[in-house]
Amino acid sequence: MSNATQSALRGSPREPGNQRAAFGGIEKSAVRTTADRPDFTAIQQSAEFRSLRRRLKWFVFPATAFFLIWYLGYVVAAAYFPEELAKPVVGDVNVGLLLGIGQFVTTVGLTTLYVRFARRHIDPRVDEIREQAGEFDR
Repeated sequence: MSNATQSALRGSPREPGNQRAAFGGIEKSAVRTTADRPDFTAIQQSAEFRSLRRRLKWFVFPATAFFLIWYLGYVVAAAYFPEELAKPVVGDVNVGLLLGIGQFVTTVGLTTLYVRFARRHIDPRVDEIREQAGEFDR
């Protein structure tokens, strides 16, 4: 290790009259000072935030429950009723294949519903809470 590197690592000045020298000649800290952060505890305890959480739970929990029941129902049907799922509907397309494709359709549908729900109901309220917290004042 060179003397300059050792000096920078130790934090001692190179020469008695100079300021502390850092590795590669960088003399200022990479840590940036920022404005005061919002009071997250106060935000979390606010009525607006609690209302927002309730509204989000109103959508997320039923949607999750619906999808889990639908998915597990498909898995159980495939495990215990394979002859029913093997019945042809049109040509080589059977009930099991349609239900499997239905899983993908349901996933896309729930995602689309959530995005629409978030844009209409969640995002505007999040913006209000951020404004009240002073996050958009910069």
